[in-house]
Amino acid sequence: MHVPAAPPAAVLLDNDGLTLDTEVCWTRAEETLFARRGRTFTLEDKRALLGSAAAAAMAGLERLLDAPGEGRALLDELHALVWDELARVEPMPGALDLLDRLEAASIPFGMASNSPRELVDRALLGAGLDDRFAFVLSADDVARPKPAPDLYLRLAEAFDVAAAGCVVLEDSPTGVAAGRAAGARVVGVPSLEGVVLEADLVADSLADPALHALLGLRP
Repeated sequence: MHVPAAPPAAVLLDNDGLTLDTEVCWTRAEETLFARRGRTFTLEDKRALLGSAAAAAMAGLERLLDAPGEGRALLDELHALVWDELARVEPMPGALDLLDRLEAASIPFGMASNSPRELVDRALLGAGLDDRFAFVLSADDVARPKPAPDLYLRLAEAFDVAAAGCVVLEDSPTGVAAGRAAGARVVGVPSLEGVVLEADLVADSLADPALHALLGLRP
């Protein structure tokens, strides 16, 4: 019989591709952006951009589209495309049940996203989860977004706990790096084929019993 671990001080969740199924929205927008420039958006392109904050995304788009100096305009166009896509999104498999079980166990949870605040808020509203998190932080709330630890350190601080006592849930290498740099335990839940996550535990989904056990949730 597997005994659940002691509950963490707080659970800190990423948004895109981890809590909400927004990566499909981003992919459709990215496909459109590339098609407008006569390019085909590939799986390799997706891996290169996954989890990127603004500066990294701008550099990546400039490189992938051979458009030096156009990063800001490209990112603005991408955000405009994804805005409409985010009007209605679905939670990732197991997300709602996990949030319900964390609440029932009195384990606090919050969100830290590398996306701009307006896109995070729109996605949560579209999914009907805009009131589920005690704290929601975006890339706009820190000087250094992921892979720097700032978002997770600040989110832990909001709960008045040490990051080392928290568990971070992430779907991208960028997010995993941020969680590890913050000193938290990190669970990786890949949202994209072929992405390797150097996490303390790699789970199949948010419904994975191994993930629930690590969070101190009983079967």
